[in-house]
Amino acid sequence: MLPERQDNSGKWAEKMQTERQHPAFYALLAALVFMAVGPVCLMFINSFKLDVDIIGGTSGMLFLPTIQNYETALCDILWYEPDHMEFCSLKFGGAFINSLIIALISTGLTLIIGCMAAYALVRFRFMGRDTVSLTTLMVRMVPPAVLLVPVFGLWNNEFCIDRSTMIGEWIREMFGGRGDVCLAGTHSGIILVYIAMNLPFVIWILQSFIVQIPRSLEEAARVDGAGPFQVFFKIVLPLIKPGLAAAAIFTFRIAWNEYLLASALSDRNTKTVPILIVNNMSEFNVEWGVIMATGMLLAIPPIIFTLFASRQIITGMTAGAVKG
Repeated sequence: MLPERQDNSGKWAEKMQTERQHPAFYALLAALVFMAVGPVCLMFINSFKLDVDIIGGTSGMLFLPTIQNYETALCDILWYEPDHMEFCSLKFGGAFINSLIIALISTGLTLIIGCMAAYALVRFRFMGRDTVSLTTLMVRMVPPAVLLVPVFGLWNNEFCIDRSTMIGEWIREMFGGRGDVCLAGTHSGIILVYIAMNLPFVIWILQSFIVQIPRSLEEAARVDGAGPFQVFFKIVLPLIKPGLAAAAIFTFRIAWNEYLLASALSDRNTKTVPILIVNNMSEFNVEWGVIMATGMLLAIPPIIFTLFASRQIITGMTAGAVKG
């Protein structure tokens, strides 16, 4: 019996090895890796070039690496003044903090609201439940450009606090500025738009994870005396950790890289890093080296966040595994 089993396993291993050595598979894999990693490597290399080397064509292949582009991008937070600069026009530090605040807060609030809404749509029975679930996903299909003009008008005209009121006067005394206190030009205004934009997808993806949780686990917790919130936070949330991590990656990346809505709803004190990169381009001059350096700095937080969230996905998927 044992030799027969070993013979079958040997044939299976040879078959799998033959299938894996197909050249087309490796060619396709290499092409996908090149398309994904190639632009990032090119941007990284160009970030250490001068503009003359970048636009120099074939002569730009040989160059002397320099950190001038990073010094220009980080001039407002460096402890020294770069020799090649007379005036620091880029405010990367402030834009980076704005992007971090907006991305983290919008991601956290979207996950909190989304997981509760997804749980209600899956577990509770009420009239129009299927319609609400389908409508939330259809809202995500609306292009952000369609929302630009209506949201800009509402944030500048409707959702405002008169400066003559006590609250409006107090806000102006504390934070300065002129005119009525509106959502446009504030972190809160951009965060609310990002929550509304990403919430439908978060609800949709978390529904598929909550459906897979057996009701018997929740019923057993209720029998042991757990309340509704205890069941949700102690039973449901730990089991949908991979879904929360996947939704967090999606939401954070969208909020971090979004440009169109942020450019219309922010001012000079709340602009994000993507706006800073675009503002570095003008009709007469494009500083490619600074743009590449700023782009590399912009890519660091999403990479770190994705790596951390990916560990949560793997941990959640292997939490119930049993070694056989």
